[in-house]
Amino acid sequence: MNNKKWAVKRLTINLTTSEAEIIKQYCAMTGRPATDVIRELIRSLEVEEISN
Repeated sequence: MNNKKWAVKRLTINLTTSEAEIIKQYCAMTGRPATDVIRELIRSLEVEEISN
């Protein structure tokens, strides 16, 4: 990620009970907040860049 300032966007997601439990357990094991874990997962996605 570059050092430019970025705007915060709020995103609401619906999870199943088991999905919510997985993220809760992972965060407890790693001591990391869910926001950080989810951001890392999103950054790991491979997408094609759109050129203007």
